[in-house]
Amino acid sequence: MQISSQFIEKYTDFLTKKKLNQSPKKLYEPVNYILSIGGKRMRPQLVLWGCYCFDDNWERALPVAHGVEVFHNFTLVHDDIMDEAPLRRGKSTVHHKFDTNTAILSGDVMLLLSYDYLFEVEKGKYFKKLFPVFNKIAIEVCEGQQYDMDFETMNKVTVKEYLKMIELKTAALLGGAIRLGAIVGGAKQRDAKLIEQFARWMGVAFQIQDDVLDSFGDPKKFGKKVGGDIVQNKKTLLYLTALKESKGSQRKELLALYSGETEDEKSKINRVKEIFKDLKVVETAQKFQNDYIVKAYQQLEKVNAPKSRKDALRNWAEQLVVREV
Repeated sequence: MQISSQFIEKYTDFLTKKKLNQSPKKLYEPVNYILSIGGKRMRPQLVLWGCYCFDDNWERALPVAHGVEVFHNFTLVHDDIMDEAPLRRGKSTVHHKFDTNTAILSGDVMLLLSYDYLFEVEKGKYFKKLFPVFNKIAIEVCEGQQYDMDFETMNKVTVKEYLKMIELKTAALLGGAIRLGAIVGGAKQRDAKLIEQFARWMGVAFQIQDDVLDSFGDPKKFGKKVGGDIVQNKKTLLYLTALKESKGSQRKELLALYSGETEDEKSKINRVKEIFKDLKVVETAQKFQNDYIVKAYQQLEKVNAPKSRKDALRNWAEQLVVREV
């Protein structure tokens, strides 16, 4: 069995054991619900990868892996409220299934519980080292979310600003997750920082791929409605690149298409995709993506860990980044 499959199997068992049965039920039921509706479990796997690269006994990092996953899902609960999103992973969002006040409070308790799980590893042995790293991640994720919201009302957003936003909102937690695992695995500070940067840059590449798939992915494989970012007028890397490269009437049309809501979503999506194709924005996005992947590999190469384990991590991460789903 591949090591990544073992990570998923052991984490799934751990998740089942950690199901919350205490009172009040209305506070904890939404927590169990959001954690049960799937997802790639990428962040807990990264924690376990981080530990595995430096220590055979990677299972001792399971509580940290769970803490990271609980924190991640806390951010999703609150993000869905802010975005007024009805669905998450094909299921009703927490605030739709329950109510907004319950979702806010359940999200709050998830944040607090995530710290408890960090303390579970060998009776708090690593908590002093884990706590500042975890807090830094949490703050960066909040900063990224704020930038994302700011962009909705900003007339001008640069590609550089967008890349910084996704680094904070998405990639920081991926990098932080693997660093937390490396700490539990006994990695030296230099190696923990290097492997964090590897996962961080791969995280930016992952989000760029997500932008591409949102417009050009196969809906049967992608698992989401293709063109959602276009309908919502999201200032993604594709749009910002198109805006930078377009001129004259084409630029005016693109701005008009992104100026507000439209009744004919299908026509809007198709026309924007035509402009994207004409301006070769996907190829540009892939160049950015490749640059981040190269930077990520350079960091991983410097990590003092067994080559076989680094190669396995690299292959696993590459499959996520270049995915079609």
